[in-house]
Amino acid sequence: QVQLAESGGGLVQAGGSLRLSCAASGRTFSTYAMGWFRQAPGKEREFVATISRYSVTTYYADSVKGRFTISRDNGKNTVYLQMNSLKPEDTSVYYCAARSGTTSRHRDEYDYWGQGTQVTVSS
Repeated sequence: QVQLAESGGGLVQAGGSLRLSCAASGRTFSTYAMGWFRQAPGKEREFVATISRYSVTTYYADSVKGRFTISRDNGKNTVYLQMNSLKPEDTSVYYCAARSGTTSRHRDEYDYWGQGTQVTVSS
């Protein structure tokens, strides 16, 4: 089992940057593929990015491709989401998630979730 805790959210102007972090408990972090999802008020939770266990493979939602970068440091049990060129439509609660095995874009395939961190982008 793994527990996840996100940090790094906040208020930023359009065009700005933020880096989210997600710290995982336990000694088996490298056995999990990790993902970032987001949920805006009144909307479903949507896929943002995912990374494989040893960072070989990454996938992004079309809406963030070229602006966001997912990375991980297995030595620190942490996954990151670097967000550049932020837009007001990126405003959401951002969640990290973990699943055993390979990467996935589907939220229902993730086993563990963090509590989320709010990102607000002002125009």
